[in-house]
Amino acid sequence: EVQLVESGGGSVQAGGSLRLSCTASGFAFDDADMAWYRQGAENQCTLVSRIRIDGSTYYADSVKGRFTISRDNAKNTAYLQMNNLNPEDTAVYLCAAEISEGDNAPLRIRVPCYYGMDYWAKGTLVTVSS
Repeated sequence: EVQLVESGGGSVQAGGSLRLSCTASGFAFDDADMAWYRQGAENQCTLVSRIRIDGSTYYADSVKGRFTISRDNAKNTAYLQMNNLNPEDTAVYLCAAEISEGDNAPLRIRVPCYYGMDYWAKGTLVTVSS
């Protein structure tokens, strides 16, 4: 059974930090690109960050310089370190995985939540207060 289990969400004041974790099981983590999405209106998910199997990364403009994505293949876990949070970062964050399509793998910037990627976690709420 495939599972993506998140942890690390919660409430923080503006300027604070949180680290999200996403632990995978049931598929070859080493072969999967990992991503974090924010859930928006009408259950549309917007890509926040992605890390491919070769370690290359993507960040949305709104989080560049503040968020860092990483992965530990030995632990089957991906991380999203979020620093200098602001109220606009408040959202449900969903971890997602896609078995890599190689160098031509497209960036899936906006997808219906729970679709468009191979596997999804349930989501974790991040609340940033001013």
